[in-house]
Amino acid sequence: MSIIETTIFPTAAQRLISSRRFCERLTKSAARNFYYGLKLLPEPKRSAMFALYAYMRLVDDIADDEDHRTHDQRVEDLEIWRQQTHEAMAGKLPPVVDDHELWPAFAEIVRRHALPAFIFDEVIAGQRQDLEPICFHTFKELHEYYYRVAGVVGLSSIYVWGFEGGAATEELAVARGVAFQLTNILRDLREDAARGRIYLPREDLSSMNVTREDLLAGRAGKNFNELMHFQIARAEAFYEISMGLEDRISRDSRSTLVAMTDIYRGLLRKVAAEPERVLRERVSLSLLHKLRIGWRAARASRVRD
Repeated sequence: MSIIETTIFPTAAQRLISSRRFCERLTKSAARNFYYGLKLLPEPKRSAMFALYAYMRLVDDIADDEDHRTHDQRVEDLEIWRQQTHEAMAGKLPPVVDDHELWPAFAEIVRRHALPAFIFDEVIAGQRQDLEPICFHTFKELHEYYYRVAGVVGLSSIYVWGFEGGAATEELAVARGVAFQLTNILRDLREDAARGRIYLPREDLSSMNVTREDLLAGRAGKNFNELMHFQIARAEAFYEISMGLEDRISRDSRSTLVAMTDIYRGLLRKVAAEPERVLRERVSLSLLHKLRIGWRAARASRVRD
């Protein structure tokens, strides 16, 4: 085959290389908290996690992207995405019709790491749920949503990393994913409220006399602080529940999990130090802080080895 032909009709290997590069670029540009932990992974696990993140990000964009699509268009696009996901998992790559190159890398990680189909069905169900008016009366209802959009992300990650302990370890991974999601929810509280989305149980808001209008207006005070401290304690509980996870995953992936957890728990503690800050701005850790966390996690891993 000539050079011109290979340029126009790339081989499967070329498509895979291009797909991996796309996934890494997307992760680096969008995953400000995950990227520095994922960089600690050895290959091919690192590329696999970039592909996994890219999948999660792209399906999230179908539901959330500010691109003027109608509700019905988003519902239809999520169904198309579900079909494409199952095609890729069956080894049949969907046609390249979008502005991304996800599917070759996605198909590879599914095959290599035997990722279960239900994980991605749950993720898509969570995005479908996001298209409807958000109203969670109890934490039990909210936890089901957290499981779909974050718990199964933790679950899919340990399939890539490798783990022992069966279902008990899977439960720990789900709990860690929920802890990360709770942290995100608290950090983005006012921003989500402005978009008509409140990812806190109505029973908690009611019991502490906090309304959506309070969040939109940035009203702080005793009631808001009590609400935040209650939610922060709930998030910390999920971190504590999942504490044994690091010892159950493959040794070469532990520094990544430690770094990611330290970054997210660092965010939560920054929120806890000044809860009212989330009403004014998006709380974040500096790049230097994240790099230090990554360095410490990598160093600790080498010492244990």
